[in-house]
Amino acid sequence: MTAFTLTAASQGLCGCHACGLVSRLPLQAPESRCPRCDAAMHIRKPNSIGRTWALIIAALILYVPANVLPITVTRSLFGVQSDTIMSGVAYFWNTGSYDLAIIIFTASVFVPLAKLLALSFLTLLAQRHVSWDPLQCAKLYRMVEFIGKWSMLDIFVVALLATLVDFSALAAISAGPGAIAFGAVVVITMFAAMTFDPRLLWDSSGIEVRQGRASG
Repeated sequence: MTAFTLTAASQGLCGCHACGLVSRLPLQAPESRCPRCDAAMHIRKPNSIGRTWALIIAALILYVPANVLPITVTRSLFGVQSDTIMSGVAYFWNTGSYDLAIIIFTASVFVPLAKLLALSFLTLLAQRHVSWDPLQCAKLYRMVEFIGKWSMLDIFVVALLATLVDFSALAAISAGPGAIAFGAVVVITMFAAMTFDPRLLWDSSGIEVRQGRASG
């Protein structure tokens, strides 16, 4: 696409996020409402970059305790044992369960960090108005959305173990503080992906938007 390409935004057309109706926004209107469902309408998500950065930073801060603090606490006749994500990966690796160790490491350590780095990269491109192959950036954004659901694997495992391994006086498994931090990282990262407006990447490629660049 080039700067001469006609787009809905350049023509003042906007689709309602609630009902999908496409309508023309009035010129210089501080706020527009959908004529069908009365929802607020914006050519670009308002303050998208600022809110995305805030969520990314919050997720990065919580990523540290999510991997350092215990994700499970096992209480048995032999005492109390706390395990982090990496200690679980090391246990499965040392016992020969290489496939399971790789799956847990990928889903619980690599994927959340890779998703945060990818979102940071895309947000930085949009903020700096850097034109870097918007089609590939759009594919990267869709991939980030797709793989996000697999980041909850550890939480599902903890919930399953806590339900199955509960023999009262013999043994019991409960979620540790690391599980709370990890769940928060996953949820906040999902909100960050939802808050980011991938159309800003196409704006950065030189396409003019009538309301200016929504740089947050």
